[in-house]
Amino acid sequence: MVTSTATPTSNGTKPHGFLAQVNRMFDAAAAHSDLDPGILGQIRACDNIVRFEFPIKRDDGSIDVIRGYRAEHSHHKKPTKGGIRYATSVNVDEVMALASLMSYKCAIVDVPFGGAKGGVCIDTREYSVDELERITRRYTFELIRKNFIGAGLDVPAPDYGTGEREMAWMMDTYNQMTDDDLNALGCVTGKPVGQGGVRGRTEATGRGVYYGIREACSYKSDMEALDLGVGVEGKSVVIQGLGNVGYHAARILQNEGGAKIVGLAEIEGAIYDPDGLDIEEVMNHRKTTGSILDFPGAKNIEESADALLLPCDILIPAALEGVIDRDNAGDIKAKIIAEAANGPLTADADEILNERGMLIIPDVYLNAGGVTVSYFEWLRNLSHVRHGRMSRRFEERNAERILRAVDELTAEDFDSKLLEGLIERIGFGASEQDLVNSGLEDTMAFAYDEVRVIREEKGIDMRTAAYCSAINKIGKSYTAMGFFP
Repeated sequence: MVTSTATPTSNGTKPHGFLAQVNRMFDAAAAHSDLDPGILGQIRACDNIVRFEFPIKRDDGSIDVIRGYRAEHSHHKKPTKGGIRYATSVNVDEVMALASLMSYKCAIVDVPFGGAKGGVCIDTREYSVDELERITRRYTFELIRKNFIGAGLDVPAPDYGTGEREMAWMMDTYNQMTDDDLNALGCVTGKPVGQGGVRGRTEATGRGVYYGIREACSYKSDMEALDLGVGVEGKSVVIQGLGNVGYHAARILQNEGGAKIVGLAEIEGAIYDPDGLDIEEVMNHRKTTGSILDFPGAKNIEESADALLLPCDILIPAALEGVIDRDNAGDIKAKIIAEAANGPLTADADEILNERGMLIIPDVYLNAGGVTVSYFEWLRNLSHVRHGRMSRRFEERNAERILRAVDELTAEDFDSKLLEGLIERIGFGASEQDLVNSGLEDTMAFAYDEVRVIREEKGIDMRTAAYCSAINKIGKSYTAMGFFP
């Protein structure tokens, strides 16, 4: 018996699909650019796209035909970079759109990669772990054959439906199939720490969402325009999607930012409590019962999408694209929409919400934490040394010397217990995770400020300003390196 999981789509893109939405936003920003129209056309174009099908034998002996994709949007920087998603929605239009977003995203946060994206058209719930491994390894083999993977060519990462397990399988397959011994670890990112991964990568996108929201909320004039106070603390938050990004964003907003999580939505429905929900208790409840519904003290909401309409200060759509469109945009009650997912607002919804005076923190900036820390992991793999390994003890001893010098210079000696306590709390070097989080924080803060300056200078919204930032940087790269032949 032979079955196919590949949906019968053409190689063409949809005139009103995800890619069309991305290109519509690109065109709005391009109108503010002084670049040559030909260069703008090159920036907008997707350079390479490959689609392939392959058979896999299932545990019961039957055979499925699996469809896979990989798109490389821009080669203005090498390698290209982007996630691999496993979902039944994967198609040409989607991977080209997501690859485009990756190019713009990397440019906005000054990560020297071109954008790429890939996917496999399956529902992971319908396959065993062994079957998923066979699918992943065969997909990787196809990428190798077509020259779509390598530390200096194209570097995949986790996305929806994949994680560090799949990245380890991909890396091992690449190792078995190629002679790239020295830099083979850099062929993918998002790997387990013991297999070349970097500490902090798992929570990177969610932590980046937090840093981006915190930066947006630090501007007094912007918050006053929304009738909000400065800072994240005390602000009410609704999050749609409790996957890796949504969960970590909720956890960090609550624990480090002091925000109040009032609504959470997942595929089975949503819950709401204006007095606040403890994210860890909700996750424990879901682990025990299989659902976030019926959480003690919270109100059940049957339709997950209805959570988008809950009253709150900050709404974080952290699931899939297109969840806010022209039909529900007019009913959104949040004052800040923070796009943790890729493309959660359609272009029509974006226009409606901007007209209503809401602050939209765009996906093309806000969820760049993942690729930023993937860059740190890639650098770790190429340098073959853990971040902080060569400096941590030096920093620790240097801090201790400074504390002891201060003790000697003061009129009265520190109490010995006080001094040792200070050394213990202050006199330590930065760990790899400290350095990763510090680099991510600086990246997100600097990029937001850069985009906001463009917004103020041109009198445009944040999304258009973010695209302007990306277009200008990519355009400068093309102009500087010239055109072959």
